[in-house]
Amino acid sequence: MTTNIQPRLTQAFRFVRCSYADGVAELVYAFDHGEELIERVRFPQAPALPASHQPAFEAALRMLHLIAGVSYYKAGVPPRIDVADGQLDDATADLLDALYLHGLAEFAYRNGLDLRGRIAFPRGGAARPAAKALGLPRRTLVPIGGGKDSLVAVEAIKSIGSEATAVWVGNSPLIAACAERTGLPMLNIQRELAPGLFELNRHGAWNGHIPVTAVNSAILAVAAILYGFDSIAFANERSASAATLEYEGQQVNHQWSKGYAFEQLLGDWLQQQVAADLTYCSLLRPYSELAVTRAFAKLTPYFDVFSSCNRNFKLLGPKPADRWCGQCPKCHFVFLALAPFLAKPRLLSIFGRNLLDDENLAPGFDALLEYQDHKPFECVGEGAEARAAMVALSQRSEWQEDALVDRFRSEILPQLDASELALEPWLQPSGEHRIPARLQPALAIFA
Repeated sequence: MTTNIQPRLTQAFRFVRCSYADGVAELVYAFDHGEELIERVRFPQAPALPASHQPAFEAALRMLHLIAGVSYYKAGVPPRIDVADGQLDDATADLLDALYLHGLAEFAYRNGLDLRGRIAFPRGGAARPAAKALGLPRRTLVPIGGGKDSLVAVEAIKSIGSEATAVWVGNSPLIAACAERTGLPMLNIQRELAPGLFELNRHGAWNGHIPVTAVNSAILAVAAILYGFDSIAFANERSASAATLEYEGQQVNHQWSKGYAFEQLLGDWLQQQVAADLTYCSLLRPYSELAVTRAFAKLTPYFDVFSSCNRNFKLLGPKPADRWCGQCPKCHFVFLALAPFLAKPRLLSIFGRNLLDDENLAPGFDALLEYQDHKPFECVGEGAEARAAMVALSQRSEWQEDALVDRFRSEILPQLDASELALEPWLQPSGEHRIPARLQPALAIFA
């Protein structure tokens, strides 16, 4: 693709069409009347679709088209959104308006934009009839991300003997290794971004964070109908719902599409408009990051393959030499969260170094603690649970002399409210979740 379009000057973003054939979904977009941007999603060894499932599949595919468009819309954020096949029903428009506004809140904050009042999907279309149950097989798609959370979800489901498949989008060797270690059947879906997006970037497109979990969720909804699964069980904990910061009256949450608000919106929409027996949930929703990390600390077979370091998963740029760069907020948080639950030598063997004994990392850990800084724009726990973990370490002789723990004890701890620092409350579940009854016994892994 060659283009002279200046994306920031465009007036309309167009959802042109979507189609599916022979295991490949094509999602087509355009700015104004410019050249088409064509994304492809490849579903391996896709079976023939029963005629009875065709309406559900088409509804899920259309939603994938609408959600995946966020990757392209943000290049220009034009004032008008056009959907080629007409106005959307109100429930669909509500979901998309919320996703694009809140899912792009970090992008807007970093680029000095205000998207409030700008994002308006065309609405007023007739409401769709309520979806029927399709008799989907009672088995679960479990997304694998390479980190601790999804592996806890896998082992929880395995513990109750429920049929499940490890699924991931993309071609990360690290994720593939984790998926293989689970021993589950595997499904690797490929998403190919439109090459024209990178051309737009060279012509001054807006760029930044998108709600990729929402895109992957929509891909898996299509996969659930195509391959036959009645549940999609992500591994998003309750901490994901906490905002990163507030900016000009708007909550900005790096993890918005991992949060409970989006889970409810998409889960309800899928049951109402795709299949009444399709459940979309997070198996870890009742638990904090610390509770999930405590559960993971018992899963020793994964210690030599997992990584939560996001530098391993960048589309562009260098990857770390090993599984942990030791410099990013994810490395810092996972180290801190595991420390109360693992023997110190075991933790150091995973990371290859002691991150809490490096004075140069003080600013990074301060951000996790929300001490003189806001929480990082990363998938990390709340500041209060990071403080609770640090307090627990400050009371243990094997950690007390490490540089950052010693600094915490002498400089930061005296400024904190002691009544809010206990570790135990973070290990208790909340009652807020959408986990189907057949999977709830899996939560015994947290006992």
